[in-house]
Amino acid sequence: MTAAVTTTTETTTTKTTTTVNPVLGVAPAAPAEAAAYFRASLVFHADVSDVAAALAAEGDPGFVVLDSRSTESWDQGHIPGAIHLPHALIPEQAAQLLDKSVPVVTYCWGPGCNGATRAALALAELGYQVKEMLGGFEYWAREGFEFETWQGRERRAADALTVPVDVENCGC
Repeated sequence: MTAAVTTTTETTTTKTTTTVNPVLGVAPAAPAEAAAYFRASLVFHADVSDVAAALAAEGDPGFVVLDSRSTESWDQGHIPGAIHLPHALIPEQAAQLLDKSVPVVTYCWGPGCNGATRAALALAELGYQVKEMLGGFEYWAREGFEFETWQGRERRAADALTVPVDVENCGC
């Protein structure tokens, strides 16, 4: 596939301007390379809705959820059943709280925060199987899933910009 190019030539001067489409300025990867990349992405990431569905299903979901934020953030709201372990404390406390045979799904505030990534890195370096939950606590709450605060359980209405409000499943 080639990038769309717009060329403007002025006849009174020798000036030529070429504009390359910013989407196709770097060509897309070959299909096999793209498949490998996106498969790898799914190895490293979990979706908020998928985590919620797995936790809501009967039986053991096969993983634990780890909140890597501060105590103040944890108190403000966290996923029910999550383990609280700020990423800075992982090297000294992970072995006391986690089983290396159980995969860990990390989260922090949201897409603008890399605390879940730092937590996932620290855990992987210690030998844990780990995935990062995309969207973090922000999207957990925005998608209308129940969460716990220091005052008890809460649930907010789903944000129509993040999840369809009249159906159970977005179809992703």
